[in-house]
Amino acid sequence: MIEGLDTKHSEAGCNVAIAYESQLSRPSITKDREWRISQNSFDQIVGQHSSMVYSIAFRFLRDHALAEDVVQETFIRLYKNIKSIKSEKHLALWLRRVAARLCIDHYRKNRKIFLPLDSIAEPSTGHGLEHSNRATSVTDKIHALIAELPEKSRMALILCYQEGLGTAEVAHALKESPNTTKSRLQRAIATIRQKLSLSPSAKGERNE
Repeated sequence: MIEGLDTKHSEAGCNVAIAYESQLSRPSITKDREWRISQNSFDQIVGQHSSMVYSIAFRFLRDHALAEDVVQETFIRLYKNIKSIKSEKHLALWLRRVAARLCIDHYRKNRKIFLPLDSIAEPSTGHGLEHSNRATSVTDKIHALIAELPEKSRMALILCYQEGLGTAEVAHALKESPNTTKSRLQRAIATIRQKLSLSPSAKGERNE
């Protein structure tokens, strides 16, 4: 679980709902299978999906303020494009695609990245904590390596392995073919595995 996720995403969601409460009207459009948007249902959409949008944004940007910005911008765009939404499934796909695009844009503007790999301290080996610290160190190094990947490869890993999306859904979010996404994921995983195998701690473990 991401530290601060529950409180931060709820605050961002509330901000979006409050910002548009006075602008949204009662039932205004009807889509497939009587899928209807109203003031109440828009507020519910924000409440139900802001956690997902925040999760994607924070895992990619690693910055609470930027993640909140992505949440608000995503729902602002949803409000402006609400007539294009056809169903609940389409809504979820649309939100992920917009959130992914905004995350990449924010990253390029702000260059918020993980710590470089060589700045991560080696774990302490005292008092029986060696195994636990070593596992934490490996996790930190994986995060650092993910941060070094190209933006779309990083987003593909987050959507697939942390958000649990299938290849086709990730491809839709990144606006590319499933085959391209599959190749992107395979290359990213191979790169991480190779760099992990070359890290000093990994070499030390093999020599033990």
